[in-house]
Amino acid sequence: MVKIDNIVKTYLPTGEAQRKNKKQHKAEGKVEQDLSIVHALAGVSTEIQDGEFTAIAGPSGSGKTTMLNLIGCLDSITSGNIFIDNENVAQMTDRNKNKLRKEKIGFIFQNYNLIPVLSAQENVELALNLLNKYSRMEIKKMASDILIEVGLDGMQHRKPNQLSGGQQQRVSIARALVKKPAVILADEPTANLDSKTSLKILDLMKTLNQKHGTTFIFSTHDQQVKDHCSRIIYLKDGQIQEEERK
Repeated sequence: MVKIDNIVKTYLPTGEAQRKNKKQHKAEGKVEQDLSIVHALAGVSTEIQDGEFTAIAGPSGSGKTTMLNLIGCLDSITSGNIFIDNENVAQMTDRNKNKLRKEKIGFIFQNYNLIPVLSAQENVELALNLLNKYSRMEIKKMASDILIEVGLDGMQHRKPNQLSGGQQQRVSIARALVKKPAVILADEPTANLDSKTSLKILDLMKTLNQKHGTTFIFSTHDQQVKDHCSRIIYLKDGQIQEEERK
């Protein structure tokens, strides 16, 4: 389960953005100190149960990617708490966050983030090598098996530039799923795919979600993603506006 308890994320603009902010505040007669703070998330609370297929949706700047980054331990929390498998991310050291991220969180990115000099097999194996808990033989078999499961049998030894966008995203999904994480975070996973390929990828992720019981959390603008999800959390200006369950 992922429990989000009154999360606040703020930051100060820097450089040119900060200078423009100050100039605008002065012209409008507003208080610089307060209004220069950007509230990416402003007191968000929700729970995502094990096995849910959930989308975080909203316009650009609503806070959905920030929320995903905080759950994934890729950014620091200003205040509040996030619990993943009953472990409080907000109280962790950087070292423990790294450990949690390696062991319990899988990532699927819109740009795939595959290592170009490694084959599909090697990209997936890398996620297991970082855990230091499996033998070389186990790693090879687990990586090959998951690539077969996502429809890439016979393509294990191809490098990313020898694969289509949809195939690269399947490698990304395999890499995220192979370590059996508590939650998979998918940031706009269909953004670089055509609608037909997007549909196939979403159907695949839904099938894997149902088969393995892995929790999926998306950030998205894509209506196809929202149509596949059983729950949608709508954000606006860093706050939850509404939730939709199907």
